[in-house]
Amino acid sequence: MFYTPMFYSWMESPTGKLLLAADDSGLRQVLFADGRQPAEPRPDWKEDAAPLRETMHQLRAWFAGELREFDLRLAPEGPEFHQRVWRELCTIPFGATISYGELAQRIGSPKASRAVGRANGANPIPIVIPCHRVIGANGKLTGYGGGIARKEFLLALERRQLALAFHASNALAQSTG
Repeated sequence: MFYTPMFYSWMESPTGKLLLAADDSGLRQVLFADGRQPAEPRPDWKEDAAPLRETMHQLRAWFAGELREFDLRLAPEGPEFHQRVWRELCTIPFGATISYGELAQRIGSPKASRAVGRANGANPIPIVIPCHRVIGANGKLTGYGGGIARKEFLLALERRQLALAFHASNALAQSTG
């Protein structure tokens, strides 16, 4: 069996410190330093920001409102059901939210909203795979590995950026019209 080294780097963000990890397959993890999962590199990982440079660049652009969709090679590990959920999460538009039930419908398992919730909670690449865009059926924010306050911040960030873009677009249309 061929060993592929895992590289990691720390990154400061508006949501706090992030631990990023990738190997030759792509981005494997984004962990919140103070999230429910311990954000510690494993002993066999190598600290090297070079393989994560593009990830850091895109995350910074996303936080700054300059990027709405990530274009990164992703390699999250998990069962096939989780993979289906994570792929579908990537189709939720920037600034939009859906319920766990709707997500279950979208992947063809309408009665699996709890399993979808577990898969959502197991997402190893939050922000990039936007699990923060999934909310309860009643419209309330529910569990998030980085905490509800962080989920609320991420959704507010996206909505504020959409509002700014809308206002800028209207101002431009009025000045040229």
